Amino acid sequence: MLTGRESLIRLVGKRRRFLPNRESLLSSPPPPPLHPLKSCPDLISKAKDVEDGIDGEVVSGELLKIASVTCPVCGNQVHGEDYMINSHLDTCLARGTKRKLAQRTLLQLNFTPLPKVQVCPYESEPSIPNTDCSCSPEVSVVRNLVHGPHNLDEAEKSEGELAVSGGSAEGLIKSPTPPLLSSNAIYAGANVNLDVVSGTVLETFIVGRKFSEERELQSGTKVTLVREPDNAKDPNAVKVFSTNSGCSKVLGYLPRQLAQYVSPLLEKCCYNFEGGITSIPEHYLDVVPIQISCPEMLAYCEIEGGDAQEIKYLWRNALREADAAKNNPPSSTKYQQNFRVIVHEVLASSPHLFRDSEKLFIESFKSLSNDSQRLFIRIYSRRGPWFRMSKISYPEISNVQQAVDDLSASGYVIALEPSGVNTDDIVGVLRTLAVFELYEILHLLNKNCKRGLRKQDVISLLIASYEDGSSPLLPSMILEKVGLCIRISSKAESLFWRAERIFFLNGEQDLSSFLLVDLGIIKYPKYNCIITDQIFVDRVELLAYEEAIEVAQLIDEALEENDNEKVLRCISIADSQIDLPSSRVIGSLASSSAAFLLSFTASWIYSKVVLLGVSFLERERRYNYAINLLRRLLDCFTCDGRRGFWTLRLSVDLGHLGYLNESLSVAENGLLDPWIRAGSRMALQKRILRLAKPPRRWKVPPFSESINRKIKEVQVVGRPLNCEIGKKNRFYGEDGEQCGVEQLALQHYACEGRGWYGVHTESGIWLTIFGLLMWDVIFSDVPNVFCTRFQTAPLDLETSSFYPARKTLIETQLQRIHEGMAEEMLITSWESNFGTSCRGINWERHSLSDLRAAVSCVGGRCLASLCQNLCQDYRSWSSGMPDLLLWRFHGEYKGEAKLVEVKGPTDRLSEQQRAWLLLLMDMGFNVEVCKVSPPAKCS
Repeated sequence: MLTGRESLIRLVGKRRRFLPNRESLLSSPPPPPLHPLKSCPDLISKAKDVEDGIDGEVVSGELLKIASVTCPVCGNQVHGEDYMINSHLDTCLARGTKRKLAQRTLLQLNFTPLPKVQVCPYESEPSIPNTDCSCSPEVSVVRNLVHGPHNLDEAEKSEGELAVSGGSAEGLIKSPTPPLLSSNAIYAGANVNLDVVSGTVLETFIVGRKFSEERELQSGTKVTLVREPDNAKDPNAVKVFSTNSGCSKVLGYLPRQLAQYVSPLLEKCCYNFEGGITSIPEHYLDVVPIQISCPEMLAYCEIEGGDAQEIKYLWRNALREADAAKNNPPSSTKYQQNFRVIVHEVLASSPHLFRDSEKLFIESFKSLSNDSQRLFIRIYSRRGPWFRMSKISYPEISNVQQAVDDLSASGYVIALEPSGVNTDDIVGVLRTLAVFELYEILHLLNKNCKRGLRKQDVISLLIASYEDGSSPLLPSMILEKVGLCIRISSKAESLFWRAERIFFLNGEQDLSSFLLVDLGIIKYPKYNCIITDQIFVDRVELLAYEEAIEVAQLIDEALEENDNEKVLRCISIADSQIDLPSSRVIGSLASSSAAFLLSFTASWIYSKVVLLGVSFLERERRYNYAINLLRRLLDCFTCDGRRGFWTLRLSVDLGHLGYLNESLSVAENGLLDPWIRAGSRMALQKRILRLAKPPRRWKVPPFSESINRKIKEVQVVGRPLNCEIGKKNRFYGEDGEQCGVEQLALQHYACEGRGWYGVHTESGIWLTIFGLLMWDVIFSDVPNVFCTRFQTAPLDLETSSFYPARKTLIETQLQRIHEGMAEEMLITSWESNFGTSCRGINWERHSLSDLRAAVSCVGGRCLASLCQNLCQDYRSWSSGMPDLLLWRFHGEYKGEAKLVEVKGPTDRLSEQQRAWLLLLMDMGFNVEVCKVSPPAKCS
């Protein structure tokens, strides 16, 4: 894969977008191959946003610079006029393999939002987990963008209301103005008397009706509650059984928020809750209203003090949850509520990024019927873009045709019209057909085609016959076959894509993230979202960022299609749009306070496109063009951790063209750059030693002795399976089984007389150790680095701002590690956070015993040095470590460790790998190279 391709794919994300005017975007001729690029600001047409928000329409015009004004409410700088930059899309063509989870499963479960306000009662009660907060523009508060308000309608009316929640009873956040309490907050501060609780009625619902053993219900049916402690998804799950006719049948479950308080009452106090169904819903999968009560609760005086306080806490919160659910009943289709959480939180936190007409359009989603909302989310979450009405059938949608009519009238979906069908539409509709239906169309067109072709090949054959004019009736035949087809409108697709992108701040997560949490597949860490600044200051900045992502998508598609001409055009576009970051970002970079802001700018996205282009041009041996792009990157991004790689590639490419003096000067100047460090710095030093020979340089560089140090090397002889150049080397291991060179090296070190234990992990085990030892540092309270509850690391982890923002806490942890407390810290962190997602940590690959042994044998001094480097430059140090980590004990408490780089018969150390080994030697690590070779030359 080309350098930078993988990160670009992650950036573009799962959901792909297409520019309405993509053909005009790429219609300019490709740049000259071996000459400097010229700035081409007109390659991307700017468009003035239409006030009325016309669906999918873009009016061309120039991008005017309008003076900013200060908003009298929030104090943010707002442009006098907004502009749309190619932000409306025609279609959604998601690419990639099918998801592991079925679509039906994907949308059934929910990460249910918790109440907007939680007021901690008093100090003697158990800690309340940090669940939700919102932020006021005037003060810095902790907010949680995922756990939205329980009553969305009420919360939307009270925009700007300050809500707070604490991580414990003592953890209330102080603010200049007292928080406004919602109506459901009365129970959180009420003094509940358990003597009079007996018989109190809770109004709640039966959810999870798909697990019911009884489809037909009757009003007045008696129910009882039973815990289900073995439930894999929720250990507090409470089942609801019917008790009529002397036969108990499962009807569903209590809502999760209520069950977490009722379940302990059932378990610890043996309370019996009974009740009945109050009304029957229209659809059998919808939630069922019930009333429950505990007819025989123990008297308050019979309960000991500690238990009484716990029961009081549980009962009060159960009352609160039941009261909150009255205003916002749970939905049988939880994905519907999740989607509304995303939309609500984005509009509440970033209203300045949408025009008034766009906000009205998005908010009108609430007024749609439940069937219409559910159908829209269903098709929005699927690959699409076209959907056959005859194939749309979901059990929770009672009237699909009425839902389609409502969505069409509201502008959320459009139907395929016979007139004006283009090639892209034909391709999209053909993908909705089964293979046998495609063959039927081929037969009607009298096209001979052998059976067994892939679906995509048959579609390509049909499109080719239409484009060459031999099958002009293809569109009408397709429409006759598929019937009515619909797709999401460009306006709806664009706006909801933007909302999803702002919510998750990346392209890899979507609505399925809620599901993964509910299934327990992913458990996100606990942290506080302290929001003081906006990621995107204004709409223009966001639209430019979106446009850059679209260009990144175009070059990725072009590389996949091997369309070199399109690749060159995308490179030219990206080069013409690279500019210096805004003054806000430059100031942050200079002070290292928020360097991560750079990754949310259009220039940063274009720099990734340009770097990918450099790799492509180097592969094509067009070094002159690559040199100009690298110089452009170095000129525009003066404070960037990627400068080391850019400088190295510039020096190498100059060498390819024979400009050795210039290549040497670039490498020497690179050593003066404070942003070039770690492996890149060592690689530049090695290159200087190679080039700095008389008559270019007579004086030997001062670092020559250090860089030319010898690295210990050992030879391992193995019986090879193959000696073919270009194929991965395979050997017979000492146990007679086939293995790679790394496994053979592990067996060599573990054999009798050596006694080394170890793992083939490269950087994996080190990142796991770092994450565990520095857990409290990574998830400490730092403003603006946590913006959603779906993060596994702070936004600034891979930037220069990570270390200075946490300097005191980091140095404290490093001191403890240096003093030999690493193993104790590791065990504590493992037991407290096991299974919780954190970037770099692999819970399954490395056992606690292996990690303890590695930490103990490596020693505090080396471990502290490595952790310090990761804190200062995680991007550079998170990859490239040697293949093997080995350890062995001498006695019960003392041990030693060794890092080994393994090389096959035809491999040799790269300059980057040699640089890593020398750096590790400077830290005090014992390193060596293991060379695996056959006993004799292969015949």
